[in-house]
Amino acid sequence: MVPVSFAPFEFAGEELVLTEGRTLYWPRERALLVADLHLEKASFYATTGQFLPPYDSRETLERLSEEIRLTDARRVITLGDNFHDSAGVDRLEPHAAGMLAALTRATDWVWITGNHDPQLKKKLGGTLAKEVELGGFILRHIARKGETRPEISGHFHPRLQLKIRRRAIRRPCAVVARGAEGARIVMPAFGALTGGMDAGDPAILKALQPANTIDAVVPTRGKLATFPLWRAAA
Repeated sequence: MVPVSFAPFEFAGEELVLTEGRTLYWPRERALLVADLHLEKASFYATTGQFLPPYDSRETLERLSEEIRLTDARRVITLGDNFHDSAGVDRLEPHAAGMLAALTRATDWVWITGNHDPQLKKKLGGTLAKEVELGGFILRHIARKGETRPEISGHFHPRLQLKIRRRAIRRPCAVVARGAEGARIVMPAFGALTGGMDAGDPAILKALQPANTIDAVVPTRGKLATFPLWRAAA
């Protein structure tokens, strides 16, 4: 039985599940995809004299552990910017380090590196990669303009921004592009201290070309709410 917080949808011939926890589950591969953890962001800012609550990594990993439990994923693939900087792994406090070690032992874990952590250290559990091809899909950190294969990426931290009855609403969302030459998804950021970019920002729309449609997608109680961001001229 699919949990009520999961929203299945068809993408490039595959059934994927977008969760309210900001992850993407691929049932056929038993793989959980997650983008932009930005672990140890608080400790990075502390080195510059800007002090934030130092438990962001612990909170992020607790939420990720719950997503793995709910989906019963056997594989975890992170889509880059796993740490806020490449040296972040050395700053993990013992509790968070223990949580991460347990998760990487319990699953087939793949770290795709991003622009924040291009030199991520191999002492982490799991496997390091710049990008991964799985089941005909390309998994990478930054969407590549002109890509015609099914692609799933992160990097942009898309966030839907709406005004309803004079009330501003901002929610992390996925951005889904579909076209005659391919389909692509930009994942929302998962990390506890990650901000967001307007899902309709020209940088996101440009990165997802060519496309016929580009939509912001938000899961809500087992359904997907879709908000058009861009349409190709007729």
